Amino acid sequence: IIFKMTVLLYFLINLSYFIPHITGNVDNADVNSRDVQYAYIVGKVYPPDEQFGNSWQQETYVHLAGGLQKGFIREDGSFVFTNVPPGSYIVSVTNPRYIYEPVRVEINSKGKIRARKVNHIQTSQIIQLPYPLKMRPISQTRYFQVREQWRIIDFLFNPMVLMMVLPLLLVMVLPRMMNDPEARKEMKQIQNFTNYDMPEMSEMITSFFGGGNQPKPRSSKQTKKKT
Repeated sequence: IIFKMTVLLYFLINLSYFIPHITGNVDNADVNSRDVQYAYIVGKVYPPDEQFGNSWQQETYVHLAGGLQKGFIREDGSFVFTNVPPGSYIVSVTNPRYIYEPVRVEINSKGKIRARKVNHIQTSQIIQLPYPLKMRPISQTRYFQVREQWRIIDFLFNPMVLMMVLPLLLVMVLPRMMNDPEARKEMKQIQNFTNYDMPEMSEMITSFFGGGNQPKPRSSKQTKKKT
């Protein structure tokens, strides 16, 4: 009885698997996977110098989407990523001695490819690039910070130096300005302008809060009547 039950169960499992394929009711996921058009991303990596040799090819790698696919370059510097589904990907080149600018590649559902610059700050700004990709080095990799050299400008604009030099300059320049007759006239004009009779602050406050000029007090002496 147990043997018959196992055989019957095995038969039912196989029957449930083959019925959809016989009737044509295939899973939607299988249909969608067949409808998806996979694309090829093609490009070429250029060496930093034409006379650089072939050693740079051994140290150069091409990455798709940060490691989704990783590949080497051919002798002529070309590379190909196969079976890439629709989406947006960043193609980057890594080399221990040179820095390459990454490129964003967008693939639509129809398999059309568009390349543009990577801009993480202004994502809405689109600057298209030619396709197939052309990856060129932008600078040499620096692993150590360059030592700053001594410059006379940095020394002169130092705050401590300015605090010491400016008073000395004023001490040397002001006496010469006082000996100049034109400078003396200007100084006198400034002094005369500041010596004008200005109302005191206390009088201004009392007149403002007192409602104007107060009436003068009457004299205590009365005029004598004429006899």
